[in-house]
Amino acid sequence: MASLTLTGLLNEVAGKFPSRRAISVSDKFNISHARLHELIECAASRLLAAGVRPGDVVALTFPNTVEFVIMFLAVIRVRATAAPLNSAYTFDEFEFYLSDSESKILITLKEGNKAAEAAASKLNIPHITATLSDANSELTLSSTQPQSKPDSVSKIINDQSDVVLFLHTSGTTSRPKGVPLTQHNLYSSVQNIKSVYKLTESDSTVIVLPLFHVHGLLAGLLSSLGAGGSVALPAAGRFSASTFWSDMKKYNATWYTAVPTIHQIILDRHLSTGETDYPKLRFIRSCSASLAPAILARLEEAFGAPVLEAYAMTEASHLMASNPLPEDNPHKPGSVGKPVGQEMAILDENGVQQEANINGEVCIRGPNVTKGYKNNPEANKSAFQFGWFHTGDIGFFDSDGYLHLVGRIKELINRGGEKISPIEVDAILLSHPDIAQAVAFGVPDEKYGEEINCAVIPREGSNINEAEVSIFCKKNLAAFKVPKRIFIANSLPKTATGKIQRRIVAEHFLAQISTAKVPKFGA
Repeated sequence: MASLTLTGLLNEVAGKFPSRRAISVSDKFNISHARLHELIECAASRLLAAGVRPGDVVALTFPNTVEFVIMFLAVIRVRATAAPLNSAYTFDEFEFYLSDSESKILITLKEGNKAAEAAASKLNIPHITATLSDANSELTLSSTQPQSKPDSVSKIINDQSDVVLFLHTSGTTSRPKGVPLTQHNLYSSVQNIKSVYKLTESDSTVIVLPLFHVHGLLAGLLSSLGAGGSVALPAAGRFSASTFWSDMKKYNATWYTAVPTIHQIILDRHLSTGETDYPKLRFIRSCSASLAPAILARLEEAFGAPVLEAYAMTEASHLMASNPLPEDNPHKPGSVGKPVGQEMAILDENGVQQEANINGEVCIRGPNVTKGYKNNPEANKSAFQFGWFHTGDIGFFDSDGYLHLVGRIKELINRGGEKISPIEVDAILLSHPDIAQAVAFGVPDEKYGEEINCAVIPREGSNINEAEVSIFCKKNLAAFKVPKRIFIANSLPKTATGKIQRRIVAEHFLAQISTAKVPKFGA
């Protein structure tokens, strides 16, 4: 029986599709699945020579480069744990994440990262660099000699219980929590993603999202490689709207996955350029934040492909639910689809499963779910109850078994006892033709406890004002859901992965009002 590990799956792919393209670095070179396997094994031997041992945590701070892909897979090959970190972090952030993950070594590109290196130096963590100059050369590490022994790696047997990935939650409501994920967690998630989207060796995508986050790493990169398919990495090492479609056409892409913010950027560019020459895509996937039905419709109209909204989180090794491909079942705007490869239930506060169309907390269990947060018994106690992992999201199943999300438990706005879903208000705002981006959020209020506000970015060329937005909301929302204050903005604060965090948006806009008492959100 095949090993139920990600490493084992990728080894099988290299044997089955040796000459097929695995990775392209735009405008530079291509790497086949067999060549990728060789590069990983060689890099793994270099890691051993550098002193990396099973169980060690290796921090990886890279843009979206081929060096990151090889080093990530080499780290898990030697049974160590990869801890990818956002290269845009500040010194203090690097210090926290390197310390919290108990990293033993930091690896970057040859160009380095000053903030990461300074934090590593303070913590006495050694720093080495990784370089791959072209497809036919070997990947070199700055600390080791080329003659490290490849046969030392062949003796290492990967186990499905190996903790291979350590990430932090994005901390939408509190301090980030450390999430360890195993070989089997990642293997299960990759199989779930391959299954629901029917990914095969014929599929190709362009990596849009950062690889230090589960969305880009699992849904974009690892599921493609695990299917024998291929990925292209943008030349700049990150998403670029100006090169996105040329890369998609060049590499015969069949799909892509992104967060709603990126979809908006792609859509806005389409509307401003009037371009019509797009590749024929099997589907477009949206995840990591709610996609308003109006935006979904515009995407489908612009690019002629079904837009499948999904639901995921770090603790589930990414995918939890997804809308199906059109040939399998309908996809429903405003829903995140059906559970994929795991059990899912809507529970009340006593752990009782709720019937269709009744709100409760979304809970999951399955082989893709983490066993628990690192060194955080309090968080584990509240997250794992009644035999389920509790996501912190409120939602309901409709009569067809499709999941609809209402919002984060801690982000629901409680206005005088009336619970308001900010997702619902977002969707109404985004249905206005002159609004490009919008976010609703709660603010402290002496009379109601909480009041609803919102921030909107007008579409290019639009002069929409607060009064017009308010009138539109009054026509389309119950009176108690209409935002009391509306901020017209040029930009919204976002996380590195493109997520809009309501508490940060609230703090940002309230801080602009000199008389406002800025609330403290989260602990």
